[in-house]
Amino acid sequence: MVSEVKTVSGRGIPLVGNDIDTDRIIPARYLKAVTFDGLGEGAFIDDRTALKGEHPFDQPQYQGANILIVNRNFGCGSSREHAPQAIAKWGIQALIGESFAEIFFGNCVAMGIPCVTADAVSVKQLQDLVAANPQAAVTVNLETLQVQIGDFTASVAIGEGTRSTFISGTWDACGQLVANADQVRATAAKLPYVGWSNLAAS
Repeated sequence: MVSEVKTVSGRGIPLVGNDIDTDRIIPARYLKAVTFDGLGEGAFIDDRTALKGEHPFDQPQYQGANILIVNRNFGCGSSREHAPQAIAKWGIQALIGESFAEIFFGNCVAMGIPCVTADAVSVKQLQDLVAANPQAAVTVNLETLQVQIGDFTASVAIGEGTRSTFISGTWDACGQLVANADQVRATAAKLPYVGWSNLAAS
């Protein structure tokens, strides 16, 4: 099972503002959900309600966009996994920003959503380009570490260890376990503290 993520292409959606925390991404009342299904409808719901249709997630020109362009310290606050899940259920497949909160970043990686960083000037240029032409093609390339919108190219960064897991497809820990189930069982059978009969039954 290989889940390589080398490039993400599509259209961008700019979300301007620093320190957008996970409670703004998905309010705490949504944490009662048993599954993540339907969380996309609640993404940024309080901000969207307050802005009465003017939030980027409500504006018609950004519907179907899949690359979110944010500013500094995005995803700060509580560690709720529902935040990246809500963004993903809305349709986001990659994020570009000045910086990301560490736990939010880790949760995104676990879901196969790359979060790349760029300097503040480049991020503003990307946001402005998308705002001026919401239909412009956007490509995040993890192999070249570049983002391209039309003729404009910006350098982006992501930790080399994380980058290599995306490119090789090994970011998917659950997928790796399933793909190597026979080896997992063989290793477990050699361990004195794992009951083989219980493992074989499962």
